Amino acid sequence: MTVVGWLQILIVLLAVLAFAVPLGAFMSKVFANERTVLTPVLGPVERGFYRLSGIDPAKEQTWLGYTLGMLAFNAGGFLLLYLLLRFQGVLPLNPQGFSGLAPHLAFNTAVSFVTNTNWQSYGGETTMSHLSQMAGLTVQNFLSAATGMALAVALVRSFARSGTKTVGNFLADMTRATLYVLLPLAIVTGLWQVSMGTPQTFEAAATVTTLEGAEQTLALGPVASQLAIKQLGTNGGGFYNANSAHPYENPSPLSNALTIWQMLVVSTAMVFAFGRLVGDRRQATAILSVMALLLVTGIGVAYWAEAAGTPILTAAGLDPSGGNMEGKEVRFGLAASAMFAAVTTGLSDGAVNAMHGSFTPIGGMVPMVLIMLGEVLPGGVGSGLYGILVIAIVAVFVAGLMVGRTPEYLGKKIEAKEMKMAILAILILPAAILGFSSVSAVLPVALSGLGNAGPHGLSEIYYAYSSAAGNNGSAFGGLSANSPWWNTTLGLAMLLGRFAYIVPMMAIAGSLVAKPKLAPSSGTFPTHGPLFVGLLAGIILILGGLQFFPALALGPIAEQVQMLGGKTF
Repeated sequence: MTVVGWLQILIVLLAVLAFAVPLGAFMSKVFANERTVLTPVLGPVERGFYRLSGIDPAKEQTWLGYTLGMLAFNAGGFLLLYLLLRFQGVLPLNPQGFSGLAPHLAFNTAVSFVTNTNWQSYGGETTMSHLSQMAGLTVQNFLSAATGMALAVALVRSFARSGTKTVGNFLADMTRATLYVLLPLAIVTGLWQVSMGTPQTFEAAATVTTLEGAEQTLALGPVASQLAIKQLGTNGGGFYNANSAHPYENPSPLSNALTIWQMLVVSTAMVFAFGRLVGDRRQATAILSVMALLLVTGIGVAYWAEAAGTPILTAAGLDPSGGNMEGKEVRFGLAASAMFAAVTTGLSDGAVNAMHGSFTPIGGMVPMVLIMLGEVLPGGVGSGLYGILVIAIVAVFVAGLMVGRTPEYLGKKIEAKEMKMAILAILILPAAILGFSSVSAVLPVALSGLGNAGPHGLSEIYYAYSSAAGNNGSAFGGLSANSPWWNTTLGLAMLLGRFAYIVPMMAIAGSLVAKPKLAPSSGTFPTHGPLFVGLLAGIILILGGLQFFPALALGPIAEQVQMLGGKTF
């Protein structure tokens, strides 16, 4: 590790924080339906959309109506995307002449983009038409991200309101998230990407002459427009198969820094918006402190592991001072690659600029663990916030048991119903990851897709289902997932990780919004100080450790021991 490497990491994090504070203030006004600097321009567009679609934004919904509306909207989005992918071969804007996707691949891809996962069992530039990329995948990048933001705001309102029944209007919240937040940011950062060399064209390809005099065909298309929202919306699906390691998606160290900034900024701003909406900015500081503490620790461990290199490569004659550069882009280096890996998995983003399967075992375990901790560091746009708030409910309940008082969080009593729903939501992730992994570890039809044997092969299985159930979308590398078994089971894991979690979370919102908001008393456990920060971080680590440590011991930890002994697979 070097001082320069840590300075690169620090500069990006400070840039995120500098922009997230005012963006959070802006977003709090958007979701409170207050006037903003964009209202004169976008207000008429918003109202026109409501008139055309028959939406009354003032008509609010109960938690059940909000949830059913969200499920119906996303079911419709899934069906439309599935049909588009199946029949893209007979639809326009297909200059490459690609045929429609197989049913299992279309199912996996449609589920993937609707759930904000963006797992890709295909190579975008060799599979997807321009129409599928734009009207299908890019549109869902906006809508799935806006869905997560709307759900988070609904939960936040349940803490802010007192003795009511409604948590907002789903379609209005989603419209405002898209129109006022995601779309302006995507336009600005997309143009910035174009200025750095990312293509944005309807052309299918360009033929160039290489330095050796040979001809090479370069795939082109509307890349920048998808790239901008895939990062801002923590989607992660790449236009190209190589994702953010491709020189057209991520051409330089500057574009790499911008990409990391894009991934972090909206999710971080959601935390600041939460503090303003509940009327206590100290609560946002506490939540963000937990996120930052665990994420920076993950970055540090990954950077240390990759900088240490491997005894096997050193024995082969490579200079150990260069660290483990296997699977990484030289233009980014170790620090930026380690930070990217931790950020994309601390978020539910899924973009990759290096092969996680080529990291050292401990370095590769870091992104896997960050997903397994619940995708809350800081998590996807919206989904990270409501995920950590559910864990915060568990934390204050534990604190209440310690001091013998009825637990409260943000003035709301946490009782049996909220705890049952919180535990149900938290159990979704390990049930999906470990359940599907245990079956796949013994079925020949699943094992045939592995690229490696032994602990590394087991890590491929764990990572795939962690990425799917955590709605992350990044790949470990080595696994050939484009088969009926993997596409179907990974798709089911994505559905469970997204919607099976949302239902109990929204039930919590419905219960809390009906409760009176209590003023803090001398016996109230403070949830804005260092004690709560330590408790919440501890609960996150304990839950992850109890659920996944045995699996990690058989995978990356066992592989690390073997690597130190000079063995590899």
